[in-house]
Amino acid sequence: MARKVFLNGDWVDYAQAVVPVEDRGLMFADGIYEVIRVYNGKVFQLGPHLDRLFMGAAELRINLHYRREELERILARTVEFNGLENGGLYLQVTRGVSPRGHAFPAASTPTVFALTHEGHGPPARPGDGRPVEGSPAITAPDNRFGLCYVKTVGLLPNVLARQQAQEAGAREAILVRDGLVTEASSSNVFAVIGGTLYTHPLANILPGITRDIVLRLAARLGIPVREIAVPIGHLRRADEVFITGTMTEVEPVVSLDGRPVADGKPGPVTLRLFEAYVGVVEDDCGRVR
Repeated sequence: MARKVFLNGDWVDYAQAVVPVEDRGLMFADGIYEVIRVYNGKVFQLGPHLDRLFMGAAELRINLHYRREELERILARTVEFNGLENGGLYLQVTRGVSPRGHAFPAASTPTVFALTHEGHGPPARPGDGRPVEGSPAITAPDNRFGLCYVKTVGLLPNVLARQQAQEAGAREAILVRDGLVTEASSSNVFAVIGGTLYTHPLANILPGITRDIVLRLAARLGIPVREIAVPIGHLRRADEVFITGTMTEVEPVVSLDGRPVADGKPGPVTLRLFEAYVGVVEDDCGRVR
């Protein structure tokens, strides 16, 4: 089956999904995006993703030209046209096409496209299939710009940090600014220190959808939470570290800059939260199949 992409009002074959060279997303990274999970053919947590998309559009003063209900239908049909059972659904909006100039054009129509990528299905519970092994991470300077809470397509600093991690044999780069942990190149960061869960507050970091789910699950499980910035020295001595994201889910970090986190294995708080997260996925989208 030919892969279909939604582009500006129609579904076209992937090879035909092209935009003009003067699209402001290409010229200036003048756009926003969302990556949304699909499990068992069902779109997961669509509401919060669209909330964040509309927030970002308002911050950048991009007129979406689509109502929320229209985007919901577009995304559902994109999943259907591609027969996607498990994977990712990508939605991008740019300010549109205009002659190159830094200031906003007097009038432009946004470029909107959506496409799908295949991926794995719902995560298995610990001890019930795929093992929870964790992954290595490194630390890197956080040199992003001042709108980190908007999910813009201007991701070059994130790309460079992730490349640094890959070259070091790590899964993720945890970003540090002024000695404090902010987030990671494409995920939010949590640390367990003395039984309390720590994560950076929503102050110029991305308001992650999975981050929010984990915080609500921690409250339900009675796990103490402090939303404060953690010094990098505290992270290195943490009992547990994990990252969260739409495609990452809840992933333990078992080593940092080549040194093990605690005993180098996923910790009990992380595993409790991971299992509770699997329950949320199963409630919304069904069990592993």
